[in-house]
Amino acid sequence: MSARTSIIKALATEFGKISVATGFHSNVAQAKPYMKFWDEVVDFPCVYLGIGSESREYHPGGFKWGYLGVSVKLYVKGEYASDKLELLLQDVEKVIDASRSLTYSSAPGAQITEIRISNIVTDEGLLEPYGIGEVNIIVQYPVL
Repeated sequence: MSARTSIIKALATEFGKISVATGFHSNVAQAKPYMKFWDEVVDFPCVYLGIGSESREYHPGGFKWGYLGVSVKLYVKGEYASDKLELLLQDVEKVIDASRSLTYSSAPGAQITEIRISNIVTDEGLLEPYGIGEVNIIVQYPVL
């Protein structure tokens, strides 16, 4: 399995742990390492991840950094969907902060070095009773 696929699966697993019982604001019904559009979603709230573009930074000795763009789509439904979405955004950011050194594979050195949020966008309440948000992140990892 590629590093890109392993990273996105590891992140989906972490987002799947979002639950009120574990100290979050939301109970995520599902978190999947692939994209789904809001009109296809059945279980709310949910998180879907998509792999974006990737760049490399080359260093002496053959060392390379990989910078992987990941789109995290958030979907909520119900009364006060905008408020639910804001709480889920907080939960997702908390998971991102806790995943800055996430091991994504059993291979030696297969560990995320840094995750940065590049932007956060919402539907601004236009799709009530649905709420849709997107968090774009950049995952830095050593290319093995």
